[in-house]
Order: sequence, then C-alpha cells, then structure tokens
Amino acid sequence: MSQNTPVIEIRGLHKAYGNLEVLKGVDIRAQRGDVVSLIGSSGSGKSTLLRCCNLLEDSQKGEILFNGEPVLWKTSGRDRVPSDRAQVMRIRTNLSMVFQQFNLWAHMTILENVMEAPVTVLGRPKDEVEAAARGYLEKVGIGDKCDVYPAQLSGGQQQRAAIARGLCMEPQALLFDEPTSALDPELEQEVIRVIKDLAAEGRTMLIVTHDMKMAADVSDHVVFLHQGRIEEEGAPEALFGQPKSERLQQFLSSTQA
Repeated sequence: MSQNTPVIEIRGLHKAYGNLEVLKGVDIRAQRGDVVSLIGSSGSGKSTLLRCCNLLEDSQKGEILFNGEPVLWKTSGRDRVPSDRAQVMRIRTNLSMVFQQFNLWAHMTILENVMEAPVTVLGRPKDEVEAAARGYLEKVGIGDKCDVYPAQLSGGQQQRAAIARGLCMEPQALLFDEPTSALDPELEQEVIRVIKDLAAEGRTMLIVTHDMKMAADVSDHVVFLHQGRIEEEGAPEALFGQPKSERLQQFLSSTQA
C-alpha cells in the first residue's frame, strides 16, 4: 500500500431501504490523518453512509475500499452482501465506531467495557489490554472512573468511555456518528475537546455531526449531503465561509438561527 492510498474510499455508493433511496451515488475518501466531517439535514444519508462504510449496512451498488483493498461482494443489487466474513471482521476491527447513544455494557465496569473487544475479538493478552485501556481512559480524562459502571457516569463521561473503547482497538480510523447530539451543551464540550485532541494527533476520522463549529474546527474536508447526494464539499474555510450551493447556504443559515 502506497502513502497515497486512502484509508477509506467510497465510490458511487447506492443504498435503499425498500423504495426509499437513501444514498444515490456518493464518493468519499479519507487519506491517512484526514478528518472528514459529514454534514446535512436529518435524512440526508449521513449516518447511513457511515454504517455502510463500516459494513453494518449492506449497500446495493458502488465500491468500498479499505487501504486500497475492495470489499468483496456476492450477488448484486438488493441481494448484495459481503462474500468474505474474515475480510468484514478485519475491516470492522480497523474502523472503530463511536455511536450517538454510547452503547456501553451496563453490567460491566468502564474498564471492562474498554477491554472487552480487544480481549475477546482480537485475542490480545488481558494484562496488555488492561494497561492500554487504563491509558486511553486517562487520555480522555476519566482515568479515575475505571471501576464504576456506566449508569454512574454523566452522558459526557459515557461518551468519552466509548471513545476510549474505540481507541483500545488500535484502529486505523475512527467513525463518529453524531457523538455529541445526545448531550447537553456543557457535556458536549467535554467530548469535543477529546475529538479535537485526536484530530491534533493526526488520527484518521469520519465524523457525522450537527455541530458546525466542531466541523469547522477539526476537519480537513467537509462534505454536505443533501437528499442522498453530495451537494457540495471542500475545505472547511471555503464551505462555511463561501458556500456556493443555495441549499448549503440555506442549511448553514438554519443552523445559525
């Protein structure tokens, strides 16, 4: 794999639920160290695109490549599914997903939550994983919460624990699906600080967000989706400072209201 090979590349992706076409031919790429933010109104296809990228959803048409390796499919159209389960597992373990609703195991401590996948999925030694997990919890600012349970944490702390869990897989990219939308403004800032730190470290990230300020601050590239298509994309200063599309201008006006 050359230095110029994107970590994530999506070409001409189509996705429908029954007769509802959600993605209508989308192209996205993220080079190593890129932070790409996906913005757009509700129903524009942002979260679906992220879930297709991580193979949590099956798309009907188009290519998905990870480090230049195309996902292998069997059949086509509405019956299309990945044909190589080992490949799917390999890709998923290298693309850690951070969900809007945290998805922590209620019966496990925060430390156990962070350790679970590296131990059970990757088969890494428990003592090695524990040391890494404690380090990542420290990194996101909740190193003192290792032995408590999710219900004992605020929403912001739970989301930071979910980020630590993603990092503990040592992924090649992080996928964030509206990581702050379930939080009140004060807790939102805790999570945004962590995401900014990760961006400053040069981590590859795809971020679906409603937070235009965060998208402007952390992104190398911003993609505006409208009705399943890319309406406009570019560097954040151009997209937010001089939007060309009338629809994007309307969208940005509504988010600033």
